[in-house]
Amino acid sequence: MSGAVAEEVGRTFLDEDWYAVELTGQAWRGCVFREVDLTEALTSGCRFVDCTFDRCRLNASTHRQTSFTACTFTDTSLFDATLEGCRLDGSSFSGCDLRPLTVSGGSWWGVSLRGADLRDQDLAGLRLTEADLSDADLRKTSLRGADLSGAVLRSARAEGADLREAGLVGADLTDAALRGARLDLAGALAVAESLGALVET
Repeated sequence: MSGAVAEEVGRTFLDEDWYAVELTGQAWRGCVFREVDLTEALTSGCRFVDCTFDRCRLNASTHRQTSFTACTFTDTSLFDATLEGCRLDGSSFSGCDLRPLTVSGGSWWGVSLRGADLRDQDLAGLRLTEADLSDADLRKTSLRGADLSGAVLRSARAEGADLREAGLVGADLTDAALRGARLDLAGALAVAESLGALVET
């Protein structure tokens, strides 16, 4: 399955074994992957657009410069997966195993991670603009330098999280638990404004 091929459109892959497959420069649009085993798979420069991953296994898989745009992940395991410079813009995750996860750069603009368990993860520098992190567990997660502008963190658990240098302008932190979170001055002001305080300088 290696080597560049034409874009696959609208196909369904059911209960297939793609264990340790290497995929380079390939593309899928509007495809459904259901109960596909992608354990230890390696993708490089691939594109998944408007695809569904349902009950798939991406454990210990590695993805480099691969995009999952407007994709839906349900009950899928990414245990010990690595994402390097990947684009997940507009994708949603529900009932997925996302720990541990190694993330290096990339864009997760508008991603939906409602209720996701992301404890202790390193998401530093990640673009999470307008992401939905409502009810997410972000305890002791590093979001240092991440762009969270316009993100929704309603009722998120962020105790002990590192939010230094993070962009929080316009972020919704209503009812977020921030005890012990690390903030710089700009972040503290953004938090205060999100909670309705009138900040005067």
